[in-house]
Amino acid sequence: VKYVGFFSCCLGLALIGQDYWRLLGNKHTKNFSVFCHLLARAVVLLTVSVSIYLGIFYIHLAILSQAGPHDSVMTSAFQASLEGGLASITRGQPLEVAHGSQVTLRHTHGRTCWIHSHTHVYPLRYTDKRGSSHQQQVTCYSFKDVNNWWIVKRVDRNDLVVSHPVDAIHHGDVIQLVHGMTSRALNSHDVAAPVSPQNQEVSCYIDYNVSMPSQNLWRVDIVNREQVGDVWHTIESLVRFIHVNSSQALKFSGRQLPDWGFNQHEVVTDRIVSQDDTVWNVEEHRYTKTEDQKDRERELVNAEMIPLRATSLSFWEKFIELQYKMLFANQENVQNHMYSSEPLEWPFMARGIAYWVSPNSNAQVHLLGNLVVWLSGSASLLIYSTLLVFYLMRRRRRCYDLPPEVWQNFTLVGEVLLAGYLFHYIPYFFVERTLFLHHYLPAFTFKVLLTAALVEHLHYVIRSILGWRVVALVYIAAVLMWLTVVLLVFRRFSVLSYGTTPLSSNDILRLRWLESWDFIVHRQ
Repeated sequence: VKYVGFFSCCLGLALIGQDYWRLLGNKHTKNFSVFCHLLARAVVLLTVSVSIYLGIFYIHLAILSQAGPHDSVMTSAFQASLEGGLASITRGQPLEVAHGSQVTLRHTHGRTCWIHSHTHVYPLRYTDKRGSSHQQQVTCYSFKDVNNWWIVKRVDRNDLVVSHPVDAIHHGDVIQLVHGMTSRALNSHDVAAPVSPQNQEVSCYIDYNVSMPSQNLWRVDIVNREQVGDVWHTIESLVRFIHVNSSQALKFSGRQLPDWGFNQHEVVTDRIVSQDDTVWNVEEHRYTKTEDQKDRERELVNAEMIPLRATSLSFWEKFIELQYKMLFANQENVQNHMYSSEPLEWPFMARGIAYWVSPNSNAQVHLLGNLVVWLSGSASLLIYSTLLVFYLMRRRRRCYDLPPEVWQNFTLVGEVLLAGYLFHYIPYFFVERTLFLHHYLPAFTFKVLLTAALVEHLHYVIRSILGWRVVALVYIAAVLMWLTVVLLVFRRFSVLSYGTTPLSSNDILRLRWLESWDFIVHRQ
């Protein structure tokens, strides 16, 4: 959707620019009038586009106030502002992070994951023969898990219980982060990270009685303290953890660990502090009430907050976050998907997309267009382009085959429909992501409209330019036959559009007109 909107804006801008360029060529138009036209176009284009864009998002955010299964891609604050889901967990939890706070630390920007640890350690040597610290693994895990909980601890205190009054953590404070389930502190040594050797490894410290003392002190750097204050707050505060010994920032590297790391994501420290992947926030939060480790573990396993009030975000905060996610998040880029396709395959509908199949029969929903319309549209693109080149060459030779108004209509089809098709199709050849047939649908719409315009133009040429009345009647009959075939094909393949008709294996195989179509067939 984000690409289609941009491509459509480019098309509109090109059409307005072309119209203004023609206006500039009119010597009877005064300079002041030309300037007023430019100003009016700019104001209307900007005002209308921005108003529609903002209005759609305003309605979208006003109506869709409930949490859903895929809202985890958004930040904790955004999720907590929705009804249900994360909001039902985070409402009522303490606001100020303090000594003894039990927290989950979420990667704020980009991929959704939480700082995680478990009892497994880094291998002594990696496959490239580099050595590791053999300390307890620290990763970024993309799912809720009891091993995502950490306890915030002051350096000069030995207990882990929240005192009264609360000893809140401020910007610049040095703390330790103790893993809730293993009671080991977050640590980093001058050891190369497993997958990103240019960065420093992050671990939970195990005392092996060797000459490698712990380096488990972290300075809290609240990035947005001008907005939320110097006190570390749940959800609202965006935090960087600066390793005291190395002055490097705790970072999500974006790379996956091998099987020994359960394919979870790597956490490292990086010398470059100011980057999005070094920003974290507290998502779930509760105060530690007991010093006994077993009791703490039971609390963490059963952690759930009582809903009191929702986190509130303004429309602009939500809007800006959505734009950021649409532009930079790449969650849906699934590599090697069995129904992915290439742009060169789209004009011929070489592959569809399976969306659903009944567990009891072969009834299914499969994205597949009308093959007759699809191929006719592709042929129309070729025919129109050929005619356009032919007419232009003839006009260059001062041979004007079409009346001015007919020529104007013909070129207008190219300016709007052919250009619209190219604007919505060509860019996908340069997109580095997994693509599917549905990415072609906006371009397909322009192709169908161009087909209708071409059918009308050919009828005009046969009847009015060439004067072949009988051929014109035959042409109309051929178009009617083509429409009949289109309807028959639609009727035949409609069972794949609605998924309400039980199908046998033979029925599915008979619908497979192209070898490249991959339908799902249950074994019987």
